[in-house]
Amino acid sequence: MQDDNKQNINIEISEEVAQGFYSNLAMIAHSPSEFVLDFIQMLPGMPKAKVKSRVIMTPEHAKRLLLALEDNIKKYEAHFGEITLQAGKNQHIPYSGPMGEA
Repeated sequence: MQDDNKQNINIEISEEVAQGFYSNLAMIAHSPSEFVLDFIQMLPGMPKAKVKSRVIMTPEHAKRLLLALEDNIKKYEAHFGEITLQAGKNQHIPYSGPMGEA
């Protein structure tokens, strides 16, 4: 039985975006209408870190991202083993960045 309600989405990605970037820190801020995710690259011994990308999304899409990440982490761990977190390493850094209002 075929599902006639399914839509195919054609997604394109530029060469520059497809190469990606390395991020070892993410900071999240939110307002009533949006979540702001900053992906940051920190290098050892450097006093300054640089935001490499900023993603802004609605609260609903942020929750969908959370659920998708949880699902993918479960699949990853089922295949490769549990991901262990190092105690005391960058567990939570308060974010005092600007809080946007849309």
